Amino acid sequence: MREDIKATVKNILTAYLELNEHRKTPERFTILDAVYSMDGHFSLEELSDKLTGDYNFPVSRATLYNTLRLLMKLRLVVRHNFQSATKYEACYDNNSHCHQICTICGQVTEVKSPQVSEAINAMRTHRFHKDGFTLYVYGVCSSCNAKLRRRSATRKRDEESSKKSNH
Repeated sequence: MREDIKATVKNILTAYLELNEHRKTPERFTILDAVYSMDGHFSLEELSDKLTGDYNFPVSRATLYNTLRLLMKLRLVVRHNFQSATKYEACYDNNSHCHQICTICGQVTEVKSPQVSEAINAMRTHRFHKDGFTLYVYGVCSSCNAKLRRRSATRKRDEESSKKSNH
């Protein structure tokens, strides 16, 4: 399946470059392949590390930015501005989804929600064609919630022992 998607996005990029008389550079196609080889969200640094490590194909930061901008224009990549960092994601086969974002640790988890998809699809728009969505749901993850409860319990015990020692 992944190879089918890679072939499709490569054809989309090729068609765009040919139609607009842009050069078909190895950098663009290698970056596209690396993006579609990554799982989930990735930073610019993680993409650069993958290109250098797995592909033995280091590219400049400017080339990465420019190529990602092109891939976003073609809706092959989406950029997320999460609390802690800017992340990118291959999106050709996954346009519509939700993200849970912990406001304490910044952890991001993808969530599938058929109810949200149905609501978006049923939503009436005026002179606008919907072709995907991303929803951000902010809150506190279970790990941070457990830490907060432990900290609160410890603070309460300390206050009670302090009261007892003052009497």
